[in-house]
Amino acid sequence: MAPRLFYGAPPRDFCSRSRGSQNPGCPSVSHLQNRKKHSENRTQYARHLKGSMKDRKICALWNGGPLYRGSKAFGRPELPLCQCQLPERITEIGSDVKNGTFLRETGNRNMYMDEVNLKDVIGLEELRRPENGEERGQTVEDEAWSLLKESVVYYCGNPVGTIAANDPSDASVLNYDQVFIRDFIPSGVAFLLKGEYDIVRNFILHTLQLQSWEKTMDCHSPGQGLMPASFKVRTVPLDGDDSATEEVLDPDFGESAIGRVAPVDSGLWWIILLRAYGKFSGDVSVQERIDVQTGIKMILKLCLADGFDMFPTLLVTDGSCMIDRRMGIHGHPLEIQALFYSALLCAREMLAPEDGSADLIRALNNRLIALSFHIREYYWVDMKKLNEIYRYKTEEYSYDAINKFNIYPDQISPWLVEWMPSKGGYLIGNLQPAHMDFRFFSLGNLWSIVSNLATAKQSHAILDLVEAKWSDLVGDMPFKICYPALDGQEWAIITGSDPKNTPWSYHNGGSWPTLLWQLTVACIKMNRPEIAARAVELAESRISRDKWPEYYDTKRARFIGKQARLYQTWSIAGFLVAKQLLANPDAAKMFVVEEDAALVSAMNSMFGSSPRRKRGSKAPKNSYII
Repeated sequence: MAPRLFYGAPPRDFCSRSRGSQNPGCPSVSHLQNRKKHSENRTQYARHLKGSMKDRKICALWNGGPLYRGSKAFGRPELPLCQCQLPERITEIGSDVKNGTFLRETGNRNMYMDEVNLKDVIGLEELRRPENGEERGQTVEDEAWSLLKESVVYYCGNPVGTIAANDPSDASVLNYDQVFIRDFIPSGVAFLLKGEYDIVRNFILHTLQLQSWEKTMDCHSPGQGLMPASFKVRTVPLDGDDSATEEVLDPDFGESAIGRVAPVDSGLWWIILLRAYGKFSGDVSVQERIDVQTGIKMILKLCLADGFDMFPTLLVTDGSCMIDRRMGIHGHPLEIQALFYSALLCAREMLAPEDGSADLIRALNNRLIALSFHIREYYWVDMKKLNEIYRYKTEEYSYDAINKFNIYPDQISPWLVEWMPSKGGYLIGNLQPAHMDFRFFSLGNLWSIVSNLATAKQSHAILDLVEAKWSDLVGDMPFKICYPALDGQEWAIITGSDPKNTPWSYHNGGSWPTLLWQLTVACIKMNRPEIAARAVELAESRISRDKWPEYYDTKRARFIGKQARLYQTWSIAGFLVAKQLLANPDAAKMFVVEEDAALVSAMNSMFGSSPRRKRGSKAPKNSYII
């Protein structure tokens, strides 16, 4: 068995203990205290040193496993952490550092070696992560799998998610060491495609336990059913006794995030992942659990609650989704509507047919019909629709008005007139009274294809647009989060002069490799996988060499983002999922929820009638409880 190294704090499988543990393999608290008293220099607990790299310590334990940097583990032991097996053998520092065998075995068991200065043992160059191709025969995909597994977070011995980024050279961690709900989705899908289901199951159940009940934000409670944006595993003293510890999950509902915005998309992604887990693993027992059924209903009730809004779309604030900073998407952003529609379809499929669910399902079906009609009819734009908007009359009143939202033709920007191809179209980013956001938002359009929110004709037109505007939307690295970027006075007013969202950077026209997997699912669904294959090949040519950045800057994505994190987990996972789906296209069907006959019939009836029809007498609405 290979030697195991770490520096900073030792891994929690050796130092995390709960009082009263029933595991016979775990040493008791009194035993730990006695051993600690027996030898001060051979202690089980190593303090995390926050000083410079030259002052950090290195410790060695004999157990197969990877390197630890601070509290981050680049890989985890195969045995569950709660087993807490003591090391079988102890190693000490040897002399043959140059040949890599600087640890040699001793005959003493159950002993911990003294700490030694890292600078006395090995230079930083010896510990750096190998570049792509340095390991003989390693492909970009192999490297991605290795990095993804290194990002796994464990709780009570079980994998529960992946951290947002795992860059050992970045001292400013912020919240990138947490497990984000939206960030884990491509990681979870990658594990599902590989047949590793436990981590996704654990993630689903543990995040369910964090669902909002008593969490407060500035003395205001978020809506019951809200899922957290992220969570972190923390080791805390048990009952104030430093000799006994326990692990806890600490959620963040947005009260610690930049902007303090609650995440709307977390619950929607959670429902989508729950259904995908059942489809891939065949284990429907999870979605049939009473607590899971309750969690689904709480999310639906939160989203379907009555409000002052007249539209069937979900009304949200800026920063409530993947674009988590001020970018002018407040209102009814397309991304949330596509995820909302997809989550409604997934939930309807998974909800148990019982008396308590009948009214909720009825409300869900009504919302599905209204939402799909609204998006398909009013969010769609192509050359024909653009010319219609160009000739709009304003200040129209009555039910048969053509310009229902009082859109002023002057809103059509010169860039759009030149940019719109003769073949193709897309769903606009937002729609509100007297306002159409004509920016192309990638995630919303791609997931509208996957979820069937867009019609088959519209879905093909979106992919036609991607091909026609390849240099703008893909460039040198897939995939633009939105197009075009805000600049000048418009950027200053809409973003609040956000220095991170400067033109063609971050959310303001930056390119995000994680979007590769949504692009691939959409292309396979429409039987056009060659589009995704071309994008994946482009990404594969440089993403490993660039150390898996969070995002890319400039109009053609030529530069690594100026504030982009390296070894970003969902960039790694998005690439892996795209590669796996292209190798096994049938797996993409697991994300598609087919519309039932009743829904299709209702939609055809609505589209068959004129959108300019007069409002006639209505049949009484069915009453339902939400």
